[in-house]
Amino acid sequence: MKTKSLKNIEEKMSGLDSGSLRYHILESAKDFKTSWVELGRALYSAWKDKMYKEWGYSTFDAYTSKEIGIRKPTAIKLLKSYFFLEKEEPAYLNREYRQEAEASAVPGYESINLLRLAKSKKELDSQDYTSLKNDIFEKGKDASEVRKHMAVMIRERKELDPTEAWEQRKSATVKRFLSNLKALKQEIETAKLLPFPVIKEMNELISRIESELP
Repeated sequence: MKTKSLKNIEEKMSGLDSGSLRYHILESAKDFKTSWVELGRALYSAWKDKMYKEWGYSTFDAYTSKEIGIRKPTAIKLLKSYFFLEKEEPAYLNREYRQEAEASAVPGYESINLLRLAKSKKELDSQDYTSLKNDIFEKGKDASEVRKHMAVMIRERKELDPTEAWEQRKSATVKRFLSNLKALKQEIETAKLLPFPVIKEMNELISRIESELP
């Protein structure tokens, strides 16, 4: 964070109860890089219970932006990354793990967000997920390295399954053609450029093409 943001945080902390959630969030934000998990945990509580409204903010975005100097995309990633760990990898939320792990092996929220996205990608299987998880938690790879590894995995899977890749290209091309055909049909119908029987045949052709899509 910029010095101005840190100064703003410290000023807000000075007038708060040190045992409150609001104070804890601000304190965690000061040490954003190494304690993003604590910040994510606290922000999740504030978001879930809408506590930011009690603190004078109408929306969560306004609260994170004005009070702790975090932009909306970053706040959303923090929430999703923390919730993902809580649901899928709760062992890594233990304070003991973060204290005992070497600094280089403590994953950042960007890496966890990539792992979250990998979990839902149909091109990747459980073995791929485990490999990426080891990259992050055991080898301490940063987000850029994890992103490259994930891209290679996806590309290899597509190369190993040419039939599926061909089906995807076919579907995308047919959908694009269908969209253009519908637009032209609408233009012709509106301007009455062709007789009704021809337009009817176009509608039938569109229906036939749609039936070919998965």
